[in-house]
Amino acid sequence: MDDTDYIIVGAGSAGCVLAERLTASGRHKVTVLEAGGSDRRFYVQLPLGYGKLFYDPAVNWLYRTEPDPGLAGARDHWPRGKVLGGSSSINAMVWIRGHRADYEDWGRENPGWGWDDCLAAYRALEDNEAGGDEYRGKGGPLFVSANRAGLHPLVPSYVAACGEAGLPETPDFNGAMQEGAGVYQMTIRNARRNSAARAFLRPAMKRPNLRVITGALATKVVIEGGKAVGVAYRKGGENRVLRAKGEVILAGGAINSPQLLQLSGIGPGALLQALGIPVVLENQNVGDHLSDHQGINYTWSMKVPTYNDELRPWWGKLRAGLQYFIGGGGPLAKSINHGGGFFRTRAELDRPNMQLYFQAFSTLVPREGERPLLTPDPWSGMSIGLSNCRPTSQGHIRLRTNRAEDHPVITANAFSTNHDVEEMLAAVKFLRKIAAQPALARLIKEELRPGPEVVSDDQLIADFRARSGTVYHPSCTCRMGRDGSDSVVDAGLRVHGVGGLRVIDASAFPNIIAGNTNAPAILMGWKGAERVLADAP
Repeated sequence: MDDTDYIIVGAGSAGCVLAERLTASGRHKVTVLEAGGSDRRFYVQLPLGYGKLFYDPAVNWLYRTEPDPGLAGARDHWPRGKVLGGSSSINAMVWIRGHRADYEDWGRENPGWGWDDCLAAYRALEDNEAGGDEYRGKGGPLFVSANRAGLHPLVPSYVAACGEAGLPETPDFNGAMQEGAGVYQMTIRNARRNSAARAFLRPAMKRPNLRVITGALATKVVIEGGKAVGVAYRKGGENRVLRAKGEVILAGGAINSPQLLQLSGIGPGALLQALGIPVVLENQNVGDHLSDHQGINYTWSMKVPTYNDELRPWWGKLRAGLQYFIGGGGPLAKSINHGGGFFRTRAELDRPNMQLYFQAFSTLVPREGERPLLTPDPWSGMSIGLSNCRPTSQGHIRLRTNRAEDHPVITANAFSTNHDVEEMLAAVKFLRKIAAQPALARLIKEELRPGPEVVSDDQLIADFRARSGTVYHPSCTCRMGRDGSDSVVDAGLRVHGVGGLRVIDASAFPNIIAGNTNAPAILMGWKGAERVLADAP
């Protein structure tokens, strides 16, 4: 297949969906360029194995931010998937769509992206274990586990404590009510990670009209006469060019897509000129409006056993392995975040502004170069984390050099607004309130981090600046909008001012969603494919 109708750059959450949907009719030839390799790796498929992928260069871009004043000067580690499935192959597998009002915000300036439109798409793409209803889909390509079996015994205590603190249980965060505490749905199927590659790309790869080229680093979009006509890429040390008869679609995510646009001469003019890149189209918004959720964990030692007791000793690891390989159960068959929730830090808010993560697990002393999900603390420990849902702090992505191999400059600007600091301060106080309720307090031995000596507002703020970090949801860097004055793509995800070029991934979010971003990234691929097909010859 030397010619192709569509080139998709990136086989991540959105790119895998695009590949499946654009090839389904058999009428279009599609080529996917993916810088990473195969997802057929043990720790990719093992649900709890994502801790082993956190610093693995074989599947991970291993990005680092610039020193961030909002995080006490730290350089935050930003793992992003460099593998078939992208970040859906290395994430924690929580399936959260976001609040309906978030999508109403999207649709206000972007026709076709309101809640009703997006809900219809979610119901079409999902195969929810809990069954179909007015919110959940049944029979779609993506199986979503209801995650009700094999939960840690502490989960009911956590949910009860939330109720005692004024946050009642909600049965389905993707249903009628997001606010509340409960159990997270997961992209896990038959005790294996159900990534976008497994659900969408692998079935599509059986079709003769789809070609997937791995180890292919895109270096620029080829633009002729104001239209994208192909992609230059490097594979095995050889420079190649692939031309498209139809369109070029960037699906590299919130870091790679703006980076590739800038390498192609689309972005801030002064920066491109300084790097010797001819300016094809000046648009200051390329790489701007970077949004991300910032999170922190509070940790307690416990009077009752937790996953620490199961996963720390060698015999516990052996037992967990036997549970997994013999019966497909045990802690290895799940994410560490069994439960969670959403709450408001102020009663007058119209929707939750904070997300919770419950973990019957703790680690205070991580190993160098590994997120130690499989080697926790040598005592019974529990953590409750939280992250902000709609931060007002924004950063940006900028080229460091004119070479695609060089990581771009990532300026996160975490907690750079008073709004975000005040929200987090209120949130950590509520987190402690949950732990102080009878359902949990009777099981807790002591607070280990930040520790009972951290009590004043100044101390709490200093603590979360020192210990917070990304929860791996960067987005909005090629945001959708009416024109190029404050955006990069239109409601059809077409790049303003350039023909034949779209960006379809989390970078095109108009604003960040309240919750984990894998679901809306997959939604972008699903609805983006509809837009591409509607414009197909």
